[in-house]
Amino acid sequence: QVQLVESGGGLVQAGDSVRLSCAASGLTFNTYGMAWFRQAPGTQRELVAEVTSGGSTNYADSVKGRFTISRDNAKNTLNLPMNSLKPEDTAVYYCNMVRGSRNYWGKGTLVTVSS
Repeated sequence: QVQLVESGGGLVQAGDSVRLSCAASGLTFNTYGMAWFRQAPGTQRELVAEVTSGGSTNYADSVKGRFTISRDNAKNTLNLPMNSLKPEDTAVYYCNMVRGSRNYWGKGTLVTVSS
């Protein structure tokens, strides 16, 4: 069975930095496209950053220059170090991995940024 488990969330202050991680098991890690999404209360889930199996990356304008998405194929881990956090970054962050018809999600980790 496929399992994605996010970690690293918590309560931080504006300007602080945190690193989110997603540990994957049960899939052929290096063949998947991967992304981080987030969802704040009362809002639609939005794409934060994505990375293809070939290593190409794309970021939402709101996080560009502050967040970095990276994949470690040797450790089956997807990472999202986040710098200069803002209150508007407060959300549940979800790990997502896709390949063709396969589409998997983690249960999310909450990041709360106080002003």
